[in-house]
Order: sequence, then structure tokens, then C-alpha cells
Amino acid sequence: MTGAVRLQVSELGKRFGGVIAVKNMSFDLRAGEIVGLIGPNGSGKSTVMSLIMGLSRANSGAIKLDGIDIAGWPAHRIARAGVSIVFQHSRPLQRQTVLENVKLALLPDSLLRLATEAAAAERARTIAERVGLGGVLDRHPWTLPFADLRRMELAKAVARDPKVVLIDEPFAGLTAAEIKVFSDLIRTLRDEGRAVLLVDHSVKSVAAIADRVIAMYLGERIAEGSADEVMQNETVRRVYIGGRIETVERKEVAADRASTLLDIDGVEVFYGKANALDRVSLRVQQDEFVSIVGLNGAGKTTLFNAISGLVPYRGAIRFAGQELKNLTAAAIARSGVVHCPETRELFGHMSVRENLELGGGHLSNSERQRQLAWVFDLFPILEQRQAQAARTLSGGEQQMLALGRALMMQPKLLILDEPTLGLAPVILGLLSKAIERLRHEHSLTLLLAEQNVTFALPHSDRVYVLDHGRIAWHGDPVKFAEEMSTGYL
Repeated sequence: MTGAVRLQVSELGKRFGGVIAVKNMSFDLRAGEIVGLIGPNGSGKSTVMSLIMGLSRANSGAIKLDGIDIAGWPAHRIARAGVSIVFQHSRPLQRQTVLENVKLALLPDSLLRLATEAAAAERARTIAERVGLGGVLDRHPWTLPFADLRRMELAKAVARDPKVVLIDEPFAGLTAAEIKVFSDLIRTLRDEGRAVLLVDHSVKSVAAIADRVIAMYLGERIAEGSADEVMQNETVRRVYIGGRIETVERKEVAADRASTLLDIDGVEVFYGKANALDRVSLRVQQDEFVSIVGLNGAGKTTLFNAISGLVPYRGAIRFAGQELKNLTAAAIARSGVVHCPETRELFGHMSVRENLELGGGHLSNSERQRQLAWVFDLFPILEQRQAQAARTLSGGEQQMLALGRALMMQPKLLILDEPTLGLAPVILGLLSKAIERLRHEHSLTLLLAEQNVTFALPHSDRVYVLDHGRIAWHGDPVKFAEEMSTGYL
């Protein structure tokens, strides 16, 4: 049963230069309630959390805690008033034990207040045991598994008996079993009468625990209600999957190992102790277009970075029969694996033509000119803008330039990471047509990562769904539309 309104956010606004990060954001958070805040990357979720906690100052609006406006207060004063935050990334004191880290959160913040060592130690022990750390109290943080580090951050956040708990990305890097345990811990906060605001990329994990869900996009609230209501909201589905799913029948692609171009076997990637990829295995055949779909934070970019030699991994990745693990990123690119990253990584002060020519730097002059003419034919706007600095292009034009530069390298396998991110529908149409031309006019194998399945599926021979760093589903696009169109979120 929910209680009185603890936190009231009204018409909240935040700008970073000319970028509007949060716009007219309003919601209430009640005692004994878990509210989930969801939305794609760049929606403004973490900014809202920072504004509430006083880590960033709002340009407009009010943030009231029990009726008192705390907007503009410093973070330590907000914490003292009854708001705690569980950060996504743990930064414990490595030389102190788990018990000492939790006890530190209990120390008075004023020299005029006293706390006995015995009382603080006993309170810290009780809190640590309640979140499942009873068996590791005397260990140091660097010896703990990732899930225990998350528990310790939660223990530190509740040490001051807060009224409101903000939790940022609690499920990132956790296994399915650990997510269940951590979800139960969060529910205990609600059962104790605390108000909980939860942000996470895993829509399903948030939906399973939240009493109410708020969806954001481009800094604004686009939907609010129960998890089911928000998940079925047309605007929310369009933001996450791009709209109505349409598929195109594709010819069967040979599945024998002799025609396998990329073979990924049991790949694992860790960021510190967080497991970003968990025994991922997949195959891509010669001339096949394969899509890796999944929500933000699922591990798509990490997988592509592993293939490209940008992050260390366990397991095996073979391209055209050659093991890639011991090759540098440059050697992998020279072998024909060309990665067009989500961040584009253009040279902003160089011209469009100079960026393209860098991609074709390994070609002879005549071959480079032929390749450049082909890219200009594929993207005529780049020819018109060839003398213009890359940083002055629109977002869509920059995406075309990043793809054009990758194509200048004459890839055997093109890795295309989230090409639709932040682009207008008209630009999506141009990119879609360009990809279909690549399919029909050239021998090219494509590995595409997308959250927007509406864009990905019409180009795909096969689809893999990546969820929490694991392959959750695999099949053809028609089967995806039948089996996953309602369950993807």
C-alpha cells in the first residue's frame, strides 16, 4: 500500500549549452512505491536522477521532498534530508573492509555530533547482513564478486535510513539469478515504506519490479502507468522498436561451416567484475546479412568491440578461419573486418572528402578514385558536401559519412553499430535504401546491431536477440515477427 507523496518533481528542466536534456518533467513518488524510469540512451533518465540528488543544478522547475523545495541544494544537504543514491559504478574504499565501508556511511557529518564506535559497528553489521553481506564483512572490496559490490553500494545508501532511494542501473552486469536476488532486496525497501526511483536499461527487469513506470524520450515524459500499459503504448513501442514490424522473405543461406565467414564461440567479456557478454556464440555466413537486436545495455557494442579487437575477451572469434584473438585492431581491419561504430568517430575538422580518403588510404590512386565515385553515387549528398568540415554536417549526413568511410576500406565483413541512433525518419529511409543497394550490387557480408527492429528486420537473413549479454533468441525475421514482436520489450 502506497503512502503519502515523498518526492514531487514539477516542470523540471535542464540544458547543457544548446542541448535540452530534460524538459518539463513532472512526477510524484510515494512512500512504499517503486517507480521505474525507462527510455533509450540520451532520454534524460540519469540527468533526472542527478538533478534530484543535487549532483547537477536544474535550470527550471521544483523538486520537493515532503513539501520542501530542495532544488539547488548541495548533494550532502539533500542526503542529510533523506535522499540516498545507489550509483551504477562502485567506488568503494579498497583498503577498508566491507564492514568499514558500510560503517563509514554511518559516521556523523558534523563535529558537533558523536557516534560510538560500538553502536556504528553494530548498525553497519545489521545493514550488511540484511543485504546478504554477512559472510564477507571482513573482506576487502577488490576480493568480492560483482554482485556483492552492488549489495555493498545498496547497504551504504540505506545506512542513513533514507526516505527516498534513487537506484541507477542496478541490474547491469548481473546474471539472471542475481537480478532476482537484487530485485527482492529492492522490494524490501518498498516494504519498509521507502520511496524508490529505479533507472535501468533492462525494461523487463524494471517492469517486473515497478509499481509504476515512466517512459522518457529526448528529455520528456512520453508515457506513464502500469508496466503493461507503458509497454503497449504505441509511442513507447515506436521509440524502442521503430513502429510496426515488417519483414521481407529471404532466400536460404548455406549453414555449413565451409561457408562460415565469422564464427564466434563462447565469448565472454568483463568490465572489471561486471559480465558484459556471457558465453555468446553465433555464426555469420558468406554474403549473409545478420542483425543483432537488443535494448540499450544488452551488450551489442561490446560484442562488436570484441570482434574488432578493441576489448579483451575469453572464447574464440574466427574470421575466414583465422583466429582473431592475437591480432591488433588494425590487423583485423586490414583482414577485411571493418567496424562502423555507433559514435561514428569522424575527424570533425577534416573535410568530408578527406575523411573518405582516409578510409581508402591503402588503395592505389586509381582504385581509391573509383571507390570514392561509388560512395558518392551511393550518398550523393556527400559529393555535394565533400569540401565541408565533417563537424558541420547534420547527424544523418555524419552517419552517411561514417558508413561511406567504412565502405572505402572495401570490407569483406561490415560491422554496423546502431546506425539509426537519433536520426529522422527521412534519413532512415535513405540508409535503408543504401543497405539494400549494397546487398544487390556487391558481395558483402553485414553484421548489424540495432535496437530499432523495424529498421533491422527487412535487411536481415537471420536475427539474434541479445539480452543481458546472452543470446536469448535466434531465428529468421518472419519467425521474429511472429514470436518476439510482443515480447521484445
